[in-house]
Amino acid sequence: MNLCISKAVRVLLHGGVVTCPTEGVYGLSCMPDNAIAVTRLLAIKQRDPAKGLILIAAAKEQLRDWIAIPPEQIPDPEPNRPITWIVPASASVSTLVRGEHAGLAVRITSNPTARALCLAVDSPLVSTSANLAGKPVAATRFVLRRKFAGRVDYIVPGDCGPASGPSEIHDLKSGLQVR
Repeated sequence: MNLCISKAVRVLLHGGVVTCPTEGVYGLSCMPDNAIAVTRLLAIKQRDPAKGLILIAAAKEQLRDWIAIPPEQIPDPEPNRPITWIVPASASVSTLVRGEHAGLAVRITSNPTARALCLAVDSPLVSTSANLAGKPVAATRFVLRRKFAGRVDYIVPGDCGPASGPSEIHDLKSGLQVR
């Protein structure tokens, strides 16, 4: 494991908030089972907790305790087209993570840095775009550092990709695209 991933893992496992690259945008991440970290992430982003958050995972199996369906029902990721799926949430998922919704937004990440983090902490991570609510997302590492240095505990180096822009969001049950 490289030093940057090791440092990010220490921060995450000790309740911290990091920024990290994802498939299309830089994201704010923390451990989804740490209410203090999730609350802090929501405050940093100035996000309405009722909206809910996305969980990213390196593999479907990492979502088993978070969703009320077998993980195998989540479609396989498509190369260069990240899709976040709204699936039924497990009864134990905090409203801090799912918001006012019965469903939970989940995505199997293909970004190498985000994937390495999920594998290293052996857990899905909260992932929400690195921006203040209603403001443009940080599109470059320079803007990311300018906007979030001092607000988060660590800015994980790496590049976004393979897509550009936020993921599509689809409802698994209906198949409808929500975003």
